[in-house]
Amino acid sequence: MTRKTTWAAVAASLILVLASGYAVTRGQETVGAYLDDTGITTAVKSRFYEDKDVAGSSISVETLNGTVLLSGFAKNTLERNKAESIARSVKGVTSVRNEIAVRP
Repeated sequence: MTRKTTWAAVAASLILVLASGYAVTRGQETVGAYLDDTGITTAVKSRFYEDKDVAGSSISVETLNGTVLLSGFAKNTLERNKAESIARSVKGVTSVRNEIAVRP
């Protein structure tokens, strides 16, 4: 019985180390921060697809520690500014870096 418990503890420890190691390599301090960032990215992208003025497929969204990076192309300045506004409105976003290029 103790051998099974030992193996279960080793397996659980290994999973925790691997999961937290992945988050740390991306710059987050914890697995929770990684999950929060993933949730923010998903929320921003889904709001882009819901909005008729923003082409969600043309804009890339990345999040690190609550900072959202927008990149890609917009048809005009209105779309670029609207994308930034949408990103800022998502819960958990601390700042937005808007690097969307306006394509003529």
